[in-house]
Amino acid sequence: MTSVYLIRHGQTTWNKEEIFRGRTDISLNEVGLREAELVGEYLKEKDIHAIYSSPLSRAMETARRIAQFFNLKVQFLEGITDMSFGKWEGRPLKEVQINDRELYRQWREQPHLVRLPGGESLDEVRARAMAALKEVIQYHHGKNIVLVSHRVVNKVIICGILEIDNSHFWQIGQDNAAINLIKFKEGKYILSLLNETCHLKFLKEERLKIDF
Repeated sequence: MTSVYLIRHGQTTWNKEEIFRGRTDISLNEVGLREAELVGEYLKEKDIHAIYSSPLSRAMETARRIAQFFNLKVQFLEGITDMSFGKWEGRPLKEVQINDRELYRQWREQPHLVRLPGGESLDEVRARAMAALKEVIQYHHGKNIVLVSHRVVNKVIICGILEIDNSHFWQIGQDNAAINLIKFKEGKYILSLLNETCHLKFLKEERLKIDF
């Protein structure tokens, strides 16, 4: 059996201010750095064999904080980089809600049908992310691995392993620095843990309570 700890990166200023990130390279803020450290504390008793990350700084910084507990080098995995939000990147949520009212409504109600101008669709993100997941599972058969990625990517991977379509995107929670556990056994995926945040309880009100 192969176990994959799928982690969302820690908090950034743009998470807190509700600004669309996508491929824009934003670093963790102080809370995010502490969250990443706490993920490492949670995992430190696990026998982790490899750590992969999206190449974006917020994911890499999270992965490196985890890696220090295992003396492992973080490896880039392009397939789990964040969704390209196209013209929404760098724009506040409130601005998008006003200026792109109809497209944003569709994003909330029918996310699987949206292709953002200059960006990606959820189906495109899912195809590359699932391919990356399968690749690392094949390479590390029977091992325990960590993947550090992003809210959108994690959600569509979870839809993928559950064999449900991307219309269920908003039914899956992914907090900053949340831990998910995916097991692969006899050709089947098993979701053993979803959006675990118990390791962050000491941060209390510093943590975000929004899905952004």
